[in-house]
Amino acid sequence: MRDITLVTGASGGIGADLARVFARHGHDLALIARSGPKLEALADEIAAMGRPRPLVIVQDLVERDAVDKTVGALAQAGARVTILVNNAGYGVAGVVRKQEPAELLGMVDLNIRALLDLTLRFLPDIIAAKGKILNVASIASYFPGPGMAVYYASKAFVASFSRALNQELKASGVTVTVLNPGVTETGFQRRAGFHNIKELSKMKGVSALAVAEAGYQALMAGKRVVVPGLDNKLATLIVPLVPDALLLPLVARFQGGRV
Repeated sequence: MRDITLVTGASGGIGADLARVFARHGHDLALIARSGPKLEALADEIAAMGRPRPLVIVQDLVERDAVDKTVGALAQAGARVTILVNNAGYGVAGVVRKQEPAELLGMVDLNIRALLDLTLRFLPDIIAAKGKILNVASIASYFPGPGMAVYYASKAFVASFSRALNQELKASGVTVTVLNPGVTETGFQRRAGFHNIKELSKMKGVSALAVAEAGYQALMAGKRVVVPGLDNKLATLIVPLVPDALLLPLVARFQGGRV
């Protein structure tokens, strides 16, 4: 049986760098994303490092049978998930009333349903191996999100679920870590529409590699929560002290005043 670390959303950004960091530390990998060519290129890159070539699973996790297909592909390869990295996700900027319902529902399917389904499917093997789970949320999980309400809410689910699951699994030897990046240098911002928001487009943010390394170190140390970047840490400490009457319009303005 091949014990593997499964990384979702591994074709670019934080997911690809998480795969690189795990590989560098000796983990055998399986990579999931929609883009076959990007996954194959990353698998070749990791193999060139002298590591086992990762399993490549080309799959859109929004699809309802995606997790069934993923489980089948891993079983066929004789692989067992002992570390699960739930990174796949996306966001769309704009007020709810102006968004396409299918786009918002797809976001919920990927950011919440797929993450939960993967966790439930692989949890028995992870518990048997005393493994680990890394869920990628966002500092958005600490805020209400007018102008990007569904994305913020989806990440709040990820953060809350991760912290609770970590507590539930303490006796089993399994740890669950939630990684909460802030603005990060990836393609996420362009897909979400952040490049059209002046305040956000000026923010350089933390590199995806730095976020991935912080997430890996926290996971291996068994930490419950990690927030890369000093500014991001300060924001998460301050936000509970700000009343909604001030916080909500500030967030709306920060995201382009679209509300």
